[in-house]
Amino acid sequence: MGNMKKRGRLKLHKVKTWKLLLVLLPLLFVDATLLRIDHVRMTELRDAVLEADKNEDDEAVARNLEELKNFVFSNIVINVVDNNGEQEVTFGTGPFYLEHQYIRAANKALEEAEKAITNDSNPNGNVYQMASEVCRPQAIANGWSWNDANYINCMVGEIQKYPAADEINDTIAASLPSTELYRKNYASPLWAPTFTGLILLITLIIIVVIFIRGIVWVFLRLSLLFV
Repeated sequence: MGNMKKRGRLKLHKVKTWKLLLVLLPLLFVDATLLRIDHVRMTELRDAVLEADKNEDDEAVARNLEELKNFVFSNIVINVVDNNGEQEVTFGTGPFYLEHQYIRAANKALEEAEKAITNDSNPNGNVYQMASEVCRPQAIANGWSWNDANYINCMVGEIQKYPAADEINDTIAASLPSTELYRKNYASPLWAPTFTGLILLITLIIIVVIFIRGIVWVFLRLSLLFV
């Protein structure tokens, strides 16, 4: 058994560096292809989440989010994301938002605010109606629906212009959900025990062997200069 292991090490040692390079080139292509496949699968799962959110199907959103999370956590997913106009490479989905879920939650808060604002004790009268008279023409001109984020922002902004509505503004601010609750960003591992991970590991080993041999070759060449 010991002789067999020794012969195996000798065979590996005798493999020429140029042969390793020939093996490395197609391996790099395979690596890129496998990583691309995992990236495409992640994108499909993420798009399914966003489509379910657009269709206002919260059960499908939760189900698709779980599937996306499980895939990303168990695979190597390399992604390019935009960060303030700059492209950055990251491992995982990158940030994405459940915009329609947030809009529905924000609308509920505005409905509660409308009930409070229409109270006769408000010295400014129906502030909600006043805000609506400003924002509705903008919504018609820009094609905003009643649950559009732009319309919600316009209404909140107009309501906050009335000093006497400070208490109501506090109520709105407390009722509006944090956008962070609807922001998702799942990170993938740098390496995972998948077929892609195995091929990447083999590629890395070959690169390390070639690098070490290159360092040894340079060291030997330099040492000959001083002999």
